[in-house]
Amino acid sequence: MTQPVPPPQPPDPSSYRPPDFGFPMAPQAAPPKVNIAGGIVTAVMTALVVGAAYGGILGATKHEFGYAAVAVGFIIGFAAGKVGGDHVGLAAVGAVLSLASVYFGQLLGEAIMASKQLPVSVPELFFQHFGLLNDAWRADADFLSYLFIAIAAGASFAGMKRAL
Repeated sequence: MTQPVPPPQPPDPSSYRPPDFGFPMAPQAAPPKVNIAGGIVTAVMTALVVGAAYGGILGATKHEFGYAAVAVGFIIGFAAGKVGGDHVGLAAVGAVLSLASVYFGQLLGEAIMASKQLPVSVPELFFQHFGLLNDAWRADADFLSYLFIAIAAGASFAGMKRAL
């Protein structure tokens, strides 16, 4: 005699569904989007603008503000993180650009101060007498100048993490 129904099989573990307890399960979060090219372009443009603003402040006041250098790094990191997303390469690019931006701002401040005393324009100092401008910056730079340049790089990391 044959059986009309096959014998019971063990349940398939892949078809297991947890019991419903009256509430739906939370959906999976979408993976974060990373836009490396956009983040780099944004970081470069921000570094140029913020570095020029920092140099303008230094040239107008004839005084170095260390916290402004930290703000330069933070703003560059924040902009790169907001547009580019969470990527280690963007954090490194933001840190390097913040170093360059603070240095550029300090050179621009030196050029503005020198152009007020000499019959030479700021672009002429930058493009024709850059060696003299750099030597003047080195003569004016002290330990705190270098320290705030380094802190600006760290602030770039903090700004990027804040943007996410």
